[in-house]
Amino acid sequence: MLRFDGLRVVIYPNDHRPAHVHVIGAGKEASFVLRCPHGPPELRVNHRFGLREVNRIGERLAQALPMLCEEWRAIHGHH
Repeated sequence: MLRFDGLRVVIYPNDHRPAHVHVIGAGKEASFVLRCPHGPPELRVNHRFGLREVNRIGERLAQALPMLCEEWRAIHGHH
């Protein structure tokens, strides 16, 4: 999957719709709805990330959106 700035981006195989990812690292976690196929990713839940971090994560997810949407589709078969 995707890693950046010490964070891990995860799509769980037994997760629910809509298409989303979990961003985990340094005792923090957030989930972003991908809004496939065009985005932009939207913050859904945030535990301990600051506003700057959330914005930076959103930008990185937007850059990787085609790959993340395809990965969601490969695992779940739908958005």
